[in-house]
Order: sequence, then C-alpha cells, then structure tokens
Amino acid sequence: MSTQSDQLDKKSGWLRASGSVSLEEVNSSIHIPKNASGFRKFLAFAGPGMLVAVGYIDPGNWATSIAGGARFGYTLLAVILIANLIAILLQNLSARLGIVTGRDLAQATRDSVGMKGAVILWLLAELAIIATDLAEVIGSAIALNLLFGLPLIGGILITTLDVFLLLLLQKKGFRLIESLIIVLMATIFGVFVFEVIISRPDISAVLSGYVPKFEIVSSPAMLFVSLGILGATVMPHNLYLHSSIIQTRKFERTEKGRREAIKYSQWDSGVSLTIAFLINSSILILGAAAFYGTGLNVTEIEGAYQLLSPTLGVSIASTLFAVALLASGQSSTITGTLTGQIVMEGFIKFSIPPWLRRIVTRLLAVIPALIVTWLFGTRGTGELLLWSQVVLSLQLPFAIIPLVLFTSSRTKMGVFANKPWVKVLAWLCVGIITALNLFLVLYLFVTGHELG
Repeated sequence: MSTQSDQLDKKSGWLRASGSVSLEEVNSSIHIPKNASGFRKFLAFAGPGMLVAVGYIDPGNWATSIAGGARFGYTLLAVILIANLIAILLQNLSARLGIVTGRDLAQATRDSVGMKGAVILWLLAELAIIATDLAEVIGSAIALNLLFGLPLIGGILITTLDVFLLLLLQKKGFRLIESLIIVLMATIFGVFVFEVIISRPDISAVLSGYVPKFEIVSSPAMLFVSLGILGATVMPHNLYLHSSIIQTRKFERTEKGRREAIKYSQWDSGVSLTIAFLINSSILILGAAAFYGTGLNVTEIEGAYQLLSPTLGVSIASTLFAVALLASGQSSTITGTLTGQIVMEGFIKFSIPPWLRRIVTRLLAVIPALIVTWLFGTRGTGELLLWSQVVLSLQLPFAIIPLVLFTSSRTKMGVFANKPWVKVLAWLCVGIITALNLFLVLYLFVTGHELG
C-alpha cells in the first residue's frame, strides 16, 4: 500500500498524490509527432480503441449472441445496436477523463469517495474482471476442445499459461500488444464476413432487426438474453482500461494538446467499436440464419460448432468458427491483466508484479470453471458463460455513474466538461442500464424464477 500523502487541490476538487500516474511503466511512452499530417497523428493515437474493442467481442458475447439469434431470430440486433451506441458514448467519456485529468477512472473514483468507498468499489470491479476472465477461460478452453479435441478441463488448465505470453509482450513495448490485438481482430472479422456470406441471411429481416421492438422488454426470457448482450457489450472494466491506456500517448498537456488528443481518440474509438459492432452483429446474424426456426436447440457455442457446417453445407465453416473463438479468447485475455493492474493501483494504491497479478486473476476464474466443468460438463460451462455476462451487466452502474458525474463536472474537467446534450444522453444511458438491472434483480431474487 502506498504511503504517499494525498493533498486536496481545492481549485479542482481532486486529491493529488505526487508521482501517482496510471500504468507508470508505459505512461506517455508513445510519441505523438507535432507537425505531422492529421492522418499520421491519427495513426499515432490509434490503438487504445482496438484494445477496448476486444472486450466487446470476447467469448461471453458469442454465447449470448448465438443464444439470442438461435432463439429469437434477428430481433435482438436492436439490442446490439443500442449497446454499441452506449459503448461509444461511454468509452469517449472514459478517454476524455484520462486525457484531461491525467487520472484513470479508478484513481478519480478513489479521489472522490475516500478509502473505504474505494475498497468496496475495487472489490466490485475485481468481480467484474473475474467474470470477464471467466468468459475468456471458458471460451479458449472450448476452442481448444473443438479444434484439437482437448478435454475442457485440460483446456482450462492450459489457458493459465498465457500469462507468459503477456509478460513477453509487455517487455517488448505497448505498441506490440496493440499490433497483436489488431491482427487477432482482423482474423475474427474476416472469419465472420465469410460465415455471414455463406449463411445467406434474409437482408430485409436483418435490417428490420435493428429497429427496437416492445417485446424485447415485455418478454422475460428475451430480456434476460438482452441483459446478457448488454453486459457482454458495455463492459465496466473497459471504462477503467480506456481512461488509463489513452495516457500511453505523449501529447502536449495544454488545452490545445488535450483537444487534439480527444479528437483523435474519438476517431480511434469510433472506428474500433464499429468493427466490434459488425462482429457482434455477425455472430447473432449467423445464429439466426443458421438455426432460428430449424427446431434445433442451439444455445451454446459447442452446439453451434457441431451444427454449423452441416446446416450451412460448407465443411470449413465450423473450423473457422473455432479459430475465431480462440483468437477472441486470447485477445481478450491480454486486456484483463492490464485492467486488473489499473483498478488495484487506482483504487487502493496497491501494486504487485504483473505476472503475479495475472496468475491471481486467472486462478480466480479457473477454479469456478473447473468445478462447474467437473460437475456439469459442457452444459454447465455454457450456463456459467451466460451468467458471467449478467454479472457484468449488474456491475455497470458502479462504473458509469462516477464516470458521468466526473466528466460532467466543470470543477473537475474545466472547459472539457460534458456539454448539456452529452449530459442528457449520458444520464439517459445510466437510467436505461440501471432500470433494466433493477428489473433483473427483482425478478430473479424476489420471484425466485429463472428468466431463461
């Protein structure tokens, strides 16, 4: 635990700890050329958005989107669209917070709520990270099982070894991590473009699916899957991550420099999250085109893999599906460690070596995955994957409410505080997410019934 004393800056309202920066080892490590063209500056800023976008296409999204497409056709495409628009807004606010204040969201929250409140919020953030890591563990294990026939338990144990890959990447520099993520994202995108083309979806039905329908909230079963999609898309740990990794760019800490950084980070987020949106849409479209109305009960990744090739009549479809799943699991696992480091150092000022942080986080996800797999097999892991996304959705308000409060405060953000229309949109997003989560909690714990 840090022993540095905090001092309150009365003008800004922030607590100020000398020498306290987010991800100190890579902070301001990537140079931004001053007199370059706009495109070259964009390329220099590009990267954080892609690391954030990875979290929006992790294996948890696959389970919920496949279930949504197979059970309800194209109807829940509207949920993916709404969730992505919310994500773009919130990620831009997160990056803005980091650029303007030099704090990540965890540090800013600690400054505002004090140590006791910070510990509680840290534990909730850790729960979200464990749920995220759980999805990555299960997704990677399922992919290894489908591609190489490895038992799920063996695949789960193998996924603990990716800590060494991450350590190697961290030693080579932050740009290498970003480059690897871009390659993996391109692989996933290419696979699903091919899969959607060969599935021949009904284009008019696809377009109609992006129009919100009342039955999404009136049907408990549909609402449950929708909350899973929301939790898998707008992920709380990504808000902590983005506010930190945007500070890897060495831009001028002046009003002009910050405005430029905000502009290019918005482009970076917009492009990256649009790619994630297309991938998530493709997964649901594939599930609907291949399985909806066929009488096949496909609500899990393994079932989709086994039935994809025979249903579409293309032998390589299932193999490509599993390759993309493995790429998704491995790309997502990289950001989990970074976020764990960010929230631990930001909330409680406790720093441990990245390799130890990764092992602890991974073991906390591996243990429940092993237990469920041992007791219930593939059906159990599928349900655990879906429930991990609901946990993420429930944790969202604890991250987004502080984010909106901070970025709307002129005292804390100065001239960069949210404009009135942004405030309205941001609080509308908070209201929607919180109301849906309250409904879910009341339904599950008051009535005692499952939504599925």
